[in-house]
Amino acid sequence: MSTHSASRRHQLAPRRPRGAARLLALASIAGLSLTSCGLAQSSGGGEDQTISMIVTESAPYQEPTELVKEKLAEEGWTLETTYVTDIIQPNQTVEQGEYDVNFFQHLAYLQQFNQDNGTTVEPVFSVYYGRSGVFSLKHDSFEELPDGAKISIPVDTSNNGRALKLIEEAGLIELDPAKPVTQLSQRDITANPKNLTFVEVDQQSLAQTLPDVDAGFGFIRLIAEAGHDVEETALILEDDPEVELPFSVVVAAKPEFRDSEAARVLQEAYQSDEVEQWYEEYQGGVVEYTDEITVENSQQIWSDFASQ
Repeated sequence: MSTHSASRRHQLAPRRPRGAARLLALASIAGLSLTSCGLAQSSGGGEDQTISMIVTESAPYQEPTELVKEKLAEEGWTLETTYVTDIIQPNQTVEQGEYDVNFFQHLAYLQQFNQDNGTTVEPVFSVYYGRSGVFSLKHDSFEELPDGAKISIPVDTSNNGRALKLIEEAGLIELDPAKPVTQLSQRDITANPKNLTFVEVDQQSLAQTLPDVDAGFGFIRLIAEAGHDVEETALILEDDPEVELPFSVVVAAKPEFRDSEAARVLQEAYQSDEVEQWYEEYQGGVVEYTDEITVENSQQIWSDFASQ
């Protein structure tokens, strides 16, 4: 991971070109009608050309999905979508066969969810990578943080270590070097000379906690959506190619979906020029489109990633 100066603001790094290695609060969805739709069939005559999808109800998921819906309709396919803010139900409903696919999570979250819940959902293809950082509304640098400063970090395991790794990079703590970033937690802090206090909150609420803490981890897009200037409030921004794969956001499904015609047409629509352009323009490019994971290589990438 690149070492950044702790005494100055960090600028957004240039976007990486397409194809380079670049590689989600809880709210009830009670009252939603979860229509059970079986695995979408191939595009042969008379067969079902409907794909059911459960999607996070926020712009980087919903708006590209509406573009995809239009593109699929032009080819005779119907994409049925249910938009939610929940990050538990999407994997559970796909596992139970109520939906074909979901779109809301990165690989690290999916791996942790499967381990915790005994589910077998897998990535089908990637759509975007959302960088993160540590931000502050009160201090201009890490050097200004007082002893015992409060720093908000995500409560979920898959993002907890991601925040701690950035804080280590800033020189504020030391972590167990034997642990991969996706498995790190506060238990792995081996040195904390400033006696920093870490406040664990839901990942979707991180940007809202910034007024109440000295600094806080956050996803760049959520900081921007909350109305904060990313460059003005950033103390450090994620800039490590090794974390891009674990935190690449994917469309996910049961393993057998990967072999269907539906998977291929869905990938073609999401990994299209129109969708790539949408991500380039959203909030000035705070998330990065990636087509690194595809139907063809996702099984091998997942196998390698899950074995780490």
